[in-house]
Amino acid sequence: TGVRLKHLLDEAGLKTNAKWIMPEGADASAMTRSIPIEKALDDCLVAFKMNGEALRPEQGYPLRIVIPGWEGNMWVKWLRRIEVGDEPWHHREETSKYTDLLEDGRARRFTWIMDAKSVITSPSPQMPITHGKGPLVISGIAWSGRGTIPRVDVTVDGGKTWYNARMSGPSLDKSLHRFYLEIDWDGTPLLLQSRAHDSTGYVQPTKNQLREWRGVNSIYHNNGIQTWYVNERGEAENVEVS
Repeated sequence: TGVRLKHLLDEAGLKTNAKWIMPEGADASAMTRSIPIEKALDDCLVAFKMNGEALRPEQGYPLRIVIPGWEGNMWVKWLRRIEVGDEPWHHREETSKYTDLLEDGRARRFTWIMDAKSVITSPSPQMPITHGKGPLVISGIAWSGRGTIPRVDVTVDGGKTWYNARMSGPSLDKSLHRFYLEIDWDGTPLLLQSRAHDSTGYVQPTKNQLREWRGVNSIYHNNGIQTWYVNERGEAENVEVS
């Protein structure tokens, strides 16, 4: 619950040379990010409630910016002011942080939109299999900042064989979408992965594919496929199958 940022900027009166905004947080680091004015005037929100009650301190009370489809570090908490300018500010969080250093030494900057990603939430380290062998429902969530999630693939053998997961209800723009795969577990170890497809045709990559595209120094925008190893007891842990 909140007020569209567009309405606040309209009330303030934007000059014709306004190209960027910079929300600033009241935290000790004075978190700031440069946001293009086109996005600010589109679907951004200055939020003061969630689920019918005021934001909690850890959620950014009393105000925070909500930027649908864009990465969470831009959703500045404890909002104290918004500055408008004609160029980006190049502050710490968008230069030394959240910038990907590529293999050839170039810096990949201003990568705001969340690429398609998915993760299996059950089984997982926090949700082990407790009922033993037999029917098992594998479940997870997928999302994309560029649209909807029409399809998710799931593998139980580390990517050798993929199955189309069952999608839960309609897929909404820039929203989490839950998926399911029902199997009959015989107690042998599993290597669980999920692979999201978004409405633009983009397919969630493996970690090796990300390394090929961006090198090994790109750490802030990792949407690579996640792997859980599930042992005979149903316990899960994080492993890498690239």
